Order: sequence, then C-alpha cells, then structure tokens
Amino acid sequence: MQYRYTRREVATLALGAATPLAGCLGGSATSEGSSARTDTAPPPRRGPPTADRSPYLAYDRRRLRENVVSGGVPKDGIPAVDDPQFVDASAASLRDEDIVFGVLRGGAATAYPRKLLVHHEIVNDRLDRVPVSVTYCPLTGTAMGFERGDTSFGVSGDLVNSNLLMYDRATDSRWPQMLATAISGPLAGQSLREFGLVWTTWERWRGRHPGTRVLSEDTGYVRNYGVDPYGSYGPKRGYYARDSTMYSPLATDDRLGAKAVVVGVRTDRGAAAVTHARLRRRGLVTLSVGDDRILVVHDPDLDAAYGYRPSAGADVSATADGVAVDGTTHPPASLPFERHPAVEAMWFAWAGFYPGTALHA
Repeated sequence: MQYRYTRREVATLALGAATPLAGCLGGSATSEGSSARTDTAPPPRRGPPTADRSPYLAYDRRRLRENVVSGGVPKDGIPAVDDPQFVDASAASLRDEDIVFGVLRGGAATAYPRKLLVHHEIVNDRLDRVPVSVTYCPLTGTAMGFERGDTSFGVSGDLVNSNLLMYDRATDSRWPQMLATAISGPLAGQSLREFGLVWTTWERWRGRHPGTRVLSEDTGYVRNYGVDPYGSYGPKRGYYARDSTMYSPLATDDRLGAKAVVVGVRTDRGAAAVTHARLRRRGLVTLSVGDDRILVVHDPDLDAAYGYRPSAGADVSATADGVAVDGTTHPPASLPFERHPAVEAMWFAWAGFYPGTALHA
C-alpha cells in the first residue's frame, strides 16, 4: 500500500532543521491480564495522580506492549511544550476555520490551536493551578486532557494502534493516550484522571468565549506552524482525508470508514460509540455500557460533544434551545449531571482499541 509519507518523514517535515531556543488514590488494572478493581489502595508512588476508576482495557497489557512500534522519531524527537505562553484572543494568529481544543477551568477559557499541537502533541500546563497535560495525536485524531500531578509528560516516539505513546518523566512509564492507562513501567496498570477538551473552530470558540487566552507560537522552538505535515482535513488532501492508515490497527471493523469520526465513551466495564454525524442529527444519544448509562450531547454552536452520567430516572430530551432535563432547559455544556469523558476519535483507532464496541451509526 502506498502512503504519502512515512512517520519519520512526517516528523522530519515537522521538525526540519529547527533547534530548541529554550529549554492520589484510585483504581488500577491490578494484573497483567485483568483490569479488575481492588479495594486495596496502591502504594504511594511518585507520578501522575490516578483515576478514581480505571477505564476498560480490551487487551492485557502484555499484548499492548507487544504491539508497540517505533514512530520513526526518538524519544522527545517531537518536543512537548513545557513552558507554554499565552496571548489574548485579539493577538492570536488564527484563521476563523482553524481548529482549536478548548477547555474551561476555574471559570477561565483556554484555547490550544491544533496547528501548534500537531508539531508538539503534548502541552504541560497549569489550569486553575492544577498541573495538566493537553495532548493531541494526529494519527488517531484524538485530543485529550489529563491531570499530571508532580510530573510532566513527553512524547516517547513510539506508537500503539497508531496512537501517541506518552511517557511520564517521574517514572518513564508508558501511557497510550487513548487508553489513559500505563502499560509498562513502575505505574503499569494505573490510570489518569481525564478532563474534556472541546474540538471546535477558532471562530466558534472565540464567539462563545471572547476573553479566552490562546496558546502562543512562542513555544521555545522554531517551527512553521502554518504547515501541517499530515496534510489537511479537506477532500483528498493528506493523511486525514485518506481511508488508509500508516500502521496496522490492533483490530479492523468495516462498519465505518477508517477515518470516520466517532464519539466514544468507556467505563471500567466496556466501551460504546456514536458517529459524530448521528449525534449532530439527534442532538443527544444515550450509550449503554454494561449497567452504566452515558449521555452524549451535541453542542450545535461549537459542533462539539460532551458526555454525562445522567441521574437515575431523569427525563432528558433535545430541544431547539438546548437540552430539557425534567422539564427545565439547559445549555448542552452545562447539564446538571456529572461529566464523563467523551473522546472524539477516528473509527479505526477506537475500534482497534475496543473491538466489538457497541456503535450507534
């Protein structure tokens, strides 16, 4: 099969000849072949905070490690941004159609432009004084946020199921981004606390949050942030638009095209997904994962998705003005329920990590 670039060639285009200018308690996957929970607290570790519940793993960690491949670049060959700088919305070098990953924390809005993240993949930041990592994997189309505790994350240079394999600098444990769970190292089996990122356009985000701050191109590295080495999301232009992948997925599923966008959720019991197209049409979709019920809601103003754990017996429906909960209408971004991570991803990546996933198409 012919590809436009190898991963090494893409990284070379991204890096060029540039040089750096500047330098808890929770559940865990407790055994090599199981993600069962235990009531025994893990011993204290130096590293990222763990999640209250471990997300479902369809494979044991040994198999995941056996499927790790080199992405063609060395460790830190794609450099994380460790000293992020920010500008006001009026000073941002962005076009209306540029993609940003937005987050609200402590009442403040922050936007991370995809055109920067495609060159760095990880930004180690603080939001409302909480140490976090904002991450993006171009090959799987996944933008995810994690609390990082007293350490920071870097790009290992390796991949599993085409997905970014992160490492934490405290223990050098390896974390597939989409799984949010370490598969090797001292923290193997531990899972990260996630928070949602909003994948939208600069025009949409700025319209809702005119006071947003924006990650600056002053990253400490020389890059041509006007060029995406993987192409564009336009028709027949680069990696994103082709149905082929650079690396073989862990599993294949022809229910959708490889690069179709789904919104996926997972609990400690399983995973389910809905196509972004169906979510747009319906406004909201309820996904059942075992005994868990996860509500996925579409925000038409941002063309974004949110996940919630609805209260038992709650009457929820989409309306022209938002989402009605027991007769009261709320904006999609602020339903009176606990938030649950909902991940936008390319279908091949979601189906590879979660074979046989329930799908609402």
